[in-house]
Amino acid sequence: TIICGIGKSGAIAQKLTATLCSTGTRAVFLHAAEAVHGDLGVYTPGDPVILISKSGATPEMVRLIPWFKENNSVVIAIIGNLNSPIAEQADYVLNASVEREADPLNLAPTASSTVALALGDALAVALMEARKFTAEDFARNHPGGQLGRNLLLKVRDVMHPLETVAVLPKDAGFRDLILALSSHNLGAACIIENRQLLGIVTDGDIRRSLLHASSTDAIKVADIMTEKPVFTTPDATLREAIEIMENRPSQISVLPVLENTICVGLVRIHDIYHR
Repeated sequence: TIICGIGKSGAIAQKLTATLCSTGTRAVFLHAAEAVHGDLGVYTPGDPVILISKSGATPEMVRLIPWFKENNSVVIAIIGNLNSPIAEQADYVLNASVEREADPLNLAPTASSTVALALGDALAVALMEARKFTAEDFARNHPGGQLGRNLLLKVRDVMHPLETVAVLPKDAGFRDLILALSSHNLGAACIIENRQLLGIVTDGDIRRSLLHASSTDAIKVADIMTEKPVFTTPDATLREAIEIMENRPSQISVLPVLENTICVGLVRIHDIYHR
């Protein structure tokens, strides 16, 4: 796909090119002025062409349309003037016209460039839906960023294995809990008996328990643990783990990791974002 523009419309065209590439559609930005002076080498006959122009009369684009059509390209125009040469020649026209620009002089491309940007993004999203573009596809195009990392890496890649996690029985006392948490420094302890996860205790649970207790002597882990906590699995993606932590009424920052009902470790949101 060739995305063509000049000036501020050229900047919008470059943004649309980047969006299409990141969402699985091959796209190349072509500066309209450079196109008529030798840069048409990036074009392959039959490539779809998207022209972005506020006036709809950009001379370089008007000259290019017949050439594109002779080479069997479908020409789509995102323009701000429906009564214009580009609108008359394009195969499809997306109306990006505005009543006025946002600046006090009604001159600087502000409102019009925003509309063109929104229409371009809408095209990109429509292509994603038509091609059934998945999160895994997105990740393959973003191997170096946090977005791609969260989609490609699994919980097992960043979690703390059980041998490095504070583990206590449910009848453990408050002092044992504090000592275990202090020695492991993960901010949470797993309450396990017969290899089964009974609950989890976090630093927050301890602080809340102290608000209501006159003494810690009688406090047992079972009294303050969260029973049947939400959990994730080793093969879940980091994105899935984040969604479990955040898409809930009260967000949490740590998850036990279970494999076939057996607790095998712990993952914190800090591990996902900082490791």
